[in-house]
Amino acid sequence: MSNQPNDARRPTKAERKEQARLEREAIQRQMAARKRNRTIGLSLVALAVAAVIVAVVVLQPSGGSDAALPAAASLLDQAGGEAETAACDDVATTGFYDGSDQASPDYADQAHIEGDERFPEMPPLDTYPSTPPASGPHVGASTLPAGVYPSPPDLGPLLHSLEHGGTVVWYDPDAPPDAVQPILDFYDQSDPVGQDRVIVAPYDYEGAGGQLPEGVEMALVGWRRLRACATPSLAVAFDFTSQYSYPTTQDREYAGEAPERGAAM
Repeated sequence: MSNQPNDARRPTKAERKEQARLEREAIQRQMAARKRNRTIGLSLVALAVAAVIVAVVVLQPSGGSDAALPAAASLLDQAGGEAETAACDDVATTGFYDGSDQASPDYADQAHIEGDERFPEMPPLDTYPSTPPASGPHVGASTLPAGVYPSPPDLGPLLHSLEHGGTVVWYDPDAPPDAVQPILDFYDQSDPVGQDRVIVAPYDYEGAGGQLPEGVEMALVGWRRLRACATPSLAVAFDFTSQYSYPTTQDREYAGEAPERGAAM
């Protein structure tokens, strides 16, 4: 019989139990690690999705519908061709009220209603040198704020706004709605296109001079400046307002002569 120790002896019951415990703990640690990794992975995916959503919301143009409106630079590129299509006259310089000029003692182009004894109230529209009027006696106590007006606004403060460097896009209320609507949408948008100096409204008043001339559906007006078009055109309207409003837009040179340009509207 050999007296050498037996290295291959069978483990005792206690040893087998301890080994099983160690193996269970190792398996539990592996499972916990897998679960933790899975949770981290799902969290990262969720964060990535959230980041994409935030980026879309932040980067999209404000106002939602503004994204569908034409770009200002594109409109200026189209203006020349659109002016021909819309049968627009060249921009005209209108006369002074009553034919006087600034050197005349009868000068009335900047007269204020009630502030000038000659004009206790607004004079008839057909006494102004153009239709629509582009200068002349007006209300001096207030101006008309820029904006899109669904009905004809008060001409007294509107003319005062022209004196301060505002412009007006007038349209015939009977003009085709699909031609007018792009103009309303563009000047009502939230993105800055100089609309804080532009009034858009239908031209429809009582008496002589209260309607646009025959064959004119859009009239663009600045102080002593007038452009008439047979049909409405957004490109032509923006070409006018972007250079005859003050301050101008698109870095354009001011083309008007409003005597109090830049004052509040």
